[in-house]
Amino acid sequence: MRKFFIGFLLFLVAVVVLGAGYGYYNSRDRHPGYSLDLTISAPAQPQPLKVGFSALKITPYLPDRWTDKNQDAAYKPDDGDTFTDGNNNGEFDAYWMAGFSQKRAANGVHDDLWARAMVIDDGKTRLAIVAVDLLGFTHKNVINVRKSIPASAGVTYSIVCSTHTHEAPDFLGMWGGSVLKSGVNKAYELFVEQQVTRAIVQAVEKLRPARLRFAQDLTGADSLLMDTRKPLVKDAGLYSMQVLDAVKDSTLGMLVVWGNHPETLWSKNTLLTSDFPHYVRAYLEKGISQGDSVVQKGLGGTVVYASGCVGGLMTTSPKVTIQDPLTGEQFKEPTFEKADAQGKHLAMLIYKSLQQDTTTARPADIRLKAHTIEIPLDNQLFRLAVGLGVLDAGFSSWGNFRSEIAAFRLGEASFLCVPGEIYPEIVNGGVENPVGADFRIKPIETPPLRSLMPGKYKFVIGLANDELGYIIPKSEWDTEAPHIYNQENKPYGEVNSTGPETAPKLYRAMAELLRDL
Repeated sequence: MRKFFIGFLLFLVAVVVLGAGYGYYNSRDRHPGYSLDLTISAPAQPQPLKVGFSALKITPYLPDRWTDKNQDAAYKPDDGDTFTDGNNNGEFDAYWMAGFSQKRAANGVHDDLWARAMVIDDGKTRLAIVAVDLLGFTHKNVINVRKSIPASAGVTYSIVCSTHTHEAPDFLGMWGGSVLKSGVNKAYELFVEQQVTRAIVQAVEKLRPARLRFAQDLTGADSLLMDTRKPLVKDAGLYSMQVLDAVKDSTLGMLVVWGNHPETLWSKNTLLTSDFPHYVRAYLEKGISQGDSVVQKGLGGTVVYASGCVGGLMTTSPKVTIQDPLTGEQFKEPTFEKADAQGKHLAMLIYKSLQQDTTTARPADIRLKAHTIEIPLDNQLFRLAVGLGVLDAGFSSWGNFRSEIAAFRLGEASFLCVPGEIYPEIVNGGVENPVGADFRIKPIETPPLRSLMPGKYKFVIGLANDELGYIIPKSEWDTEAPHIYNQENKPYGEVNSTGPETAPKLYRAMAELLRDL
């Protein structure tokens, strides 16, 4: 009996040691020693601006299809779901779709997913901006891309942001076929990183003398989204930068930023799609027709769509009715027709703003600041996911994620790059400390970040160079009863946030970054 207990004890010790070792390995720093503290001033002598664009597909090949017997958008063989083995390997080669819930396997492609790049060169600094049609692109992936960009491309600094579409493959790991297994396809992850790198290189190769046109519409898109959490503060403004060939006067491309979750297709869709950004880009590039009549001419070039302040959260849920701006038809239920009408409406608002409210900049120089920052991971579920390898992210120091913030100026515009889903009240104002909040404190994240940004046009790019989840004002944090605004249940948001210290820490760092930009 004594030998049995000793053996059992040794077995338990071995299990604990192996488990600890497994967790330690999964939480290892993927890029030890990586740090960035970058300040770039304008060139001493202004030079003609050059800009290049490119767009490369990141749509995966789906070898298998499946039959959803009960139409719940979740692959569950126990429910009678079956698959067609397209590559005859005897397994279901699923691409799990990020957002909403687990087990949502892609069952086809509606429209391609993209890595769309823009490179700006002022003669001193070469800045690359890439938007990918994914829910998130983590800082680990960003560094992988930076390390793979050839020196010959001459890129000074690169920004990779995600559109945050909820209809693309899982790139974080939390929406797989099992709670204990990552949903990321590692071969696909490598492919996307390579395509982002290639897109940057191609944009460099396409650099052309350029001039910029900035425009904004701060109110026109307000009805196309809703805020699902008090205080009700949106980031409904449409911010646009059109890039024109300085010689030919044709459109090379555009950068468009709007603060809304690309999830109009909602939770039962199983076709890969970039959601409404697909239609925004297509209608701006190719134009809008009704029958034989051209309603809006295509601008040409390559449109890069980026998301703004989507926390809170900003959404076009089935509660929001979208009206087609041409036919008047109304859509409430999540369909591609609804996403089409939404994208058409946005494209028409953007086009109109370019005709009315514009500032032309030529030449324009780049002034840029970027800084590495550590964010404490207080979310215990996320910590467990890191230890289990479900969330493929390492600690730069114990319990801390390495992340990054950046800001730059370009002519009459300034740009703030936020590494997650920031609540609009932190950017536009309106942070509160309602009764029921976990911390009885005055709002910390004030004054609003946009008020600290210079220039007439103030672009805030969310999910830039990382995806830290929701960035919630500390004074609005609520996980313990009683709950804010006399609500019976705790609000949604905290479960997908790194913790209550994220917003204060990022706010202070970004406010400092904007000083003297």
